[in-house]
Amino acid sequence: MAPIRHLDTGFLLGDPDYIPFENVTEVEVHTEIEHALERFILSPSGWRTVFAPSGNEEDQDSTISTAHQIIAATAAKVFAEYIKTKSGNSKPVILMGQDSRPTGTAIADVMLKTLLAAGCEVRYAFIISAPELMAYSRKGGLAPQNSKEHIDGFVYISASHNPIGHNGIKFGLNDGGVLPASEAKLLIEYFQKAIHDKNNLETIKSLLRSLPKTKVATAYENSGLVKREAFAAYLLFTHEVITGSADPDMQDRVYSFIRETTKQNGLGILIDFNGSARTTSIDTYFLESLGCTVETMNAKPREIAHRIVPEGESLEPCRQALEALHNKNEIFVLGYVPDCDGDRGNLVIWDEKLKSGRSLEAQEVFALCCVAELSHMVFTGELRYDKKGNAIDKVAVAINDPTSMRIDRIAQAFDVSVFRAEVGEANVVGLARRLREQGYKVRILGEGAAGGNITYPSSVRDPIDTIGSILKLLTIRSHKDTMGLFEIWCELSGQAEAYRDDFTLSTIIGTLPSFVTTSAYVSDAILKIKTSDHGLLKERFQSVFLREWEQRKEELASRYGIVEWEALAYNGMEEKRNIQQFKEAGKGGLKILFRNHQNLEIAYIWMRGSGTEPVFRIMADVSGQDSRMERDLLAWLRRMVEIADSV
Repeated sequence: MAPIRHLDTGFLLGDPDYIPFENVTEVEVHTEIEHALERFILSPSGWRTVFAPSGNEEDQDSTISTAHQIIAATAAKVFAEYIKTKSGNSKPVILMGQDSRPTGTAIADVMLKTLLAAGCEVRYAFIISAPELMAYSRKGGLAPQNSKEHIDGFVYISASHNPIGHNGIKFGLNDGGVLPASEAKLLIEYFQKAIHDKNNLETIKSLLRSLPKTKVATAYENSGLVKREAFAAYLLFTHEVITGSADPDMQDRVYSFIRETTKQNGLGILIDFNGSARTTSIDTYFLESLGCTVETMNAKPREIAHRIVPEGESLEPCRQALEALHNKNEIFVLGYVPDCDGDRGNLVIWDEKLKSGRSLEAQEVFALCCVAELSHMVFTGELRYDKKGNAIDKVAVAINDPTSMRIDRIAQAFDVSVFRAEVGEANVVGLARRLREQGYKVRILGEGAAGGNITYPSSVRDPIDTIGSILKLLTIRSHKDTMGLFEIWCELSGQAEAYRDDFTLSTIIGTLPSFVTTSAYVSDAILKIKTSDHGLLKERFQSVFLREWEQRKEELASRYGIVEWEALAYNGMEEKRNIQQFKEAGKGGLKILFRNHQNLEIAYIWMRGSGTEPVFRIMADVSGQDSRMERDLLAWLRRMVEIADSV
């Protein structure tokens, strides 16, 4: 049987006749597997490592080592066993896809064959964005188990924003999101037990030998059909997410505002796909259907032209191109850049005050989305107020621990609550789910420090939803007796004088609460530490901090108004305030919150080791516009962590 290529892209999918590691023994690869596992990060947000054979995280080689083939096969076997038990289906249906990384296809080939051999039906979509795959899994989860549309779970091969030589695996059921942290922990335990079983390799080889080659060929040949079904499901779901309703009449009401404004004023959007999985997704079709004029760059899968993480320098090509487009056609005022799996993206805008393009920080983008979605709730009547201006409805925003306090200020204007979880999509989604069970409406959630909002009923970050939020802010304008979204925000935030009929995106940004926040990807915010026990590191840090506080407290009070502090720990979905022992934070987030004489929270410093990269992250968040204060607090934090790490 000849190797099979994808009909639309021409990329090689795999060879049904090829059986990986068929002639390899456990003794021959044991040491190689152990070395590979040392670098393999297992977390609820995904399992990741450098799959490139050289070990170079920037290597674009498409092959993977025998050890990584065995690790991928073991992950597939364990998930097959898990999903059978979880779904109660002896022949579960698994949706599988990958981002546009070169190693994704080799990993997918091993996992697809193992899943099929383990008795699963696999629907393989090839290169597909994470939100699209998850929307399709959600649609399949709502279908009866005995129907053709039913899906029991998904496997997604991606390392998200990590460098191109990295790759990884995300697992989920059929609710449209990754596994909850508790379930992910179980799956990790099953994997660790299986990979260290001396009979593991022979068990997998025996499974693969029994696999009919025609099953593999059929799965590959149907990939185009699966992708088209996913596209349609994602498009329908996106309509529901952006409009906040599954009711076609409500969708038409929201879209009529967008289409009317884009028809009158024009709205040009530039997309720098950077060769990501979103190159195959709904973006261009969807935005043009709303009347937007769309231009694209780096729009072919694997046409990765610059650093993957959509922050800082990665936004510069889009910023420059947007400037050039705007100078030719003034309707072009917005651009965005997704990461490789397309589940997050950040914005560039035309700033008429600066007369140039400008890249927005991730925290700014998330703040705009919160303003948009909370205003949208007021607009639709989901968030109502009594005559005194107090919220009648119980509404909350769920965010991660390093999200800027500007979200607290925004929420205060709307009289809604804010709850924080530890970094990790699964933690924030789990927190939002728990809040809904407690009676809260949670329309907007996400990880402001990383970029990308999650808009209910979606359970995953999605740049098309971000763009949807911005479109609504710009186009749902005041008309007769109805206030538009921006006017609603201005009224509730006490800035009625800031509203004008000819407002722009820059006008809106100018009304956001002022904060200076460390970007997650600047070099000063990333540390390499020696201490593997992060609870111990934080215990040592406490001693350093208490000593330094005594030395600096008078200076901090006179320069910045900081007079007291409080330590908070974030583990999973739990926030612990006023902790006495910093080690309680363990591997989770540790925050030192600073207050002024009026007991107002005015700044914080924060630290946590990454769960998906071998780095330790730090940041500072400061109310106001004093960038020197942010730099001072960050440098102070960095020095204290380095001292604690050197003990």
